[in-house]
Amino acid sequence: MQTTPTIDELFDRRLVYPDFEPQERLARLVGLDQQKDRLKKVLGLLVNPGGLAEWADRHHPGAVALLDTVLRRPPLVVLAGDVGSGKTELAETIGDAVARQEKIEITLLPLSLSTRGQGRVGEMTQLISAAFDYTLQEAGKLPASNGRSRGAVILLVDEADALAQSREASQMHHEDRAGVNAFIRGVDQIANAKVPAAIIMCTNRLNSLDPAVRRRAADILEFSRPDDAQRHFVLSTRLEPLGVSPQHLKALVDATGAVDGRKHGFTFSDLTQRLIPMLVLDAYPSRPVDGARAVEIARGMKPTPPFQDVSANC
Repeated sequence: MQTTPTIDELFDRRLVYPDFEPQERLARLVGLDQQKDRLKKVLGLLVNPGGLAEWADRHHPGAVALLDTVLRRPPLVVLAGDVGSGKTELAETIGDAVARQEKIEITLLPLSLSTRGQGRVGEMTQLISAAFDYTLQEAGKLPASNGRSRGAVILLVDEADALAQSREASQMHHEDRAGVNAFIRGVDQIANAKVPAAIIMCTNRLNSLDPAVRRRAADILEFSRPDDAQRHFVLSTRLEPLGVSPQHLKALVDATGAVDGRKHGFTFSDLTQRLIPMLVLDAYPSRPVDGARAVEIARGMKPTPPFQDVSANC
């Protein structure tokens, strides 16, 4: 006999915005201003369509067809790109910006990877369905009579290709196929219910997502490794206060790019979680950070290899 999964089985934790801690984490995500702004606007429209109606009344009164076209989009956004590009961190913190923009409280529900289950017949389907049912139930408590939401719910699905891989793959197990079907039904249920809820999916393998899932995305935001200007910003904001010279900063930017026949540079996480801490640890506790030594360390490091995104049909 199957029992209804508990909240702890479905979600890693429950986060509520606005909150200072995610606000600070979001601010530290440099080089992603375009993705931040776009995701904030898309989610704002999905979870609070009343805000769009107010905008249209002010600037485009009578634009009913325009509103209908925009608001008919499914409540799904896909963040896709290389490892270490900041998409998961953005997904976990953007709710704070949306909450402040729309002046509502937002709850983030990060779907647990255990939702894939242990392979027992029907288990993954039941867990995915229960997660969407709970999201729908929570969001159903929040609409207000004047069209503006009193709050919203965001369901976060990290490593989404683990749950929504293409059903066209010939080696796909029946249980996995049933899980994808349940996932698509869940997206459609939230869309049809017209409740203040949205789904964010993060994936390193966009091509591996089921085509029906990709078609339902209101937007697909792609993330790449930082270019020269972005790497300079990350490094200079941390190292200039330490006295690292412009010449050494330029050498660091060059060393962390595509050099010596390497086709890929450092990721954002390579810079902030590996290189910069290594520079501090190298100098601590007896001497200051030295620019020349920093360049030497950077040249000796290897960036995280790119994730190979291949088609599920290959």
